[in-house]
Amino acid sequence: QVQLVESGGGLVQPGGSLRLSCVASGSIFSMYTMGWYRRAPGKQRELVATISSGGGTNCVGSVKGRFAISRDNAKNTVFLQMNSLKPEDTAVYFCIARYGEYEYWGQGTQVTVSS
Repeated sequence: QVQLVESGGGLVQPGGSLRLSCVASGSIFSMYTMGWYRRAPGKQRELVATISSGGGTNCVGSVKGRFAISRDNAKNTVFLQMNSLKPEDTAVYFCIARYGEYEYWGQGTQVTVSS
């Protein structure tokens, strides 16, 4: 069992930045593919970014060029750096860990982009 705890969400003005963190329990963090999803009000959950165990990254759709995912295996932590935030980025952001058939989700952290 892996527990994921997200932090770093909050209220930010359009054009601002936030850095989300997700700390994972367990000793094989480096072997997991990690990712971030989000669920905006009234919308379905969508993939934001992933990072493989080897460090390969992928950001999806409208966040390309604005968001970056990274990981620190020594600290069992994955990060989501979010720049040039827009009101449409407002959502609950969830951390996910995948290893083979296993998948674990965090509780989510709220990000609100508003003036």
